[in-house]
Parts: sequence; structure tokens; C-alpha cells
Amino acid sequence: MTTPLALGTGQARARLHDLTVVDVRSPGEYASGHLPGALNVPLDRIRRALPEIRHAAGRGDVLLVCASGARSERACRLLAEEGIPTATLTGGTSAWAAEGHELHRPPAYGTRARWSMERQVRFTAGAVVLLGLLLGLLVHPAFQILSAGIAGGLVASALTDTCGMAVVLGRLPHNRPRAADLDATLAALRSG
Repeated sequence: MTTPLALGTGQARARLHDLTVVDVRSPGEYASGHLPGALNVPLDRIRRALPEIRHAAGRGDVLLVCASGARSERACRLLAEEGIPTATLTGGTSAWAAEGHELHRPPAYGTRARWSMERQVRFTAGAVVLLGLLLGLLVHPAFQILSAGIAGGLVASALTDTCGMAVVLGRLPHNRPRAADLDATLAALRSG
């Protein structure tokens, strides 16, 4: 498997005016701050957007972005399998913000903080581990299986560089794009 083309923050910033930027994070993460002009197509909806992304790639270069670069790299590989050339932003929006570059936030969200998917996973995993340990002490030791299951899931997640818990959390309402939002994004990709 080849490594997707990667652009550093400086390269991406210099070319931002001629790139189609697609943010593959959840809508909640996207709303917390995204690259100027970025369109939101969550990673689990990329396949639905294939025709539109292919159309955008036919007009010019497409840059995929996420929080750290891991999900956008995965999306680049998926699109490469479909014959669609894309690049990923090295370090994602975290590196972009660390370099002092501006992140846009939709005005409807104001200053309301949104949690990144990584933070949601850490919170949920920690809460379930604590719950399993607490129930194991107070109710029955068998409840400690919850904690062991989360530990096993975290090990599997690290070994496979995937996260089942993130997939499940991504299905929660605050992490799902409204149909109208995704349709508008797909229309914007088509029209360019």
C-alpha cells in the first residue's frame, strides 16, 4: 500500500486558493474549527461522495483534512483505490492551528465548544472502565469484564489503527451531518 501524498501546513496554506479542501471529521469536530473554505464529508460518508469528489479532483487538487492526519490518510487510500488522486494535510487541523493559521467556525455554533472524536473516545473508554471497576466492587466481580473489554478494544485499536468506538460514537446525533448539510456539501463539490 502506498503512502498518500502529504502537504505540510505551509504548502497547503500557500495553495489554499486553488485546492478543494474536504474535512473528513465529524460535523461536531468540523464545527469546532476547520480550514478556510473546507467542506465537511465525514469519513464514514466518503463512499457516498465518490462522484462529487471525483468531479472536484477533475477540476484540480483535492486536500483531505482531519484532526491529526490519520483519518484523512485513510480517506486518501480509499479514494486512491477508486482512482481519485488526493493529498492529506500533515498533522491535520491540529498542526494548522499550532502554526497559528486561522480556523473558521460556523457562526451558528458561536463559542460553544465541541469535543474532538479522540476526546470523545477517551472520555467514553474511561467512563466504561470506571463503571466496570465500580460495579465489580459493589455488585459482582463479573462486571470487571466491561473494563477488560475496553482494554482489549484499545489494544486492538492501536494494532489495527482503527477505532470501533469512534465508529459507534460517530453515529450519535451531534456527530452526524444533517441530510441537508451533506447534500449542500455534495452540491458544492459538484459546482466547484
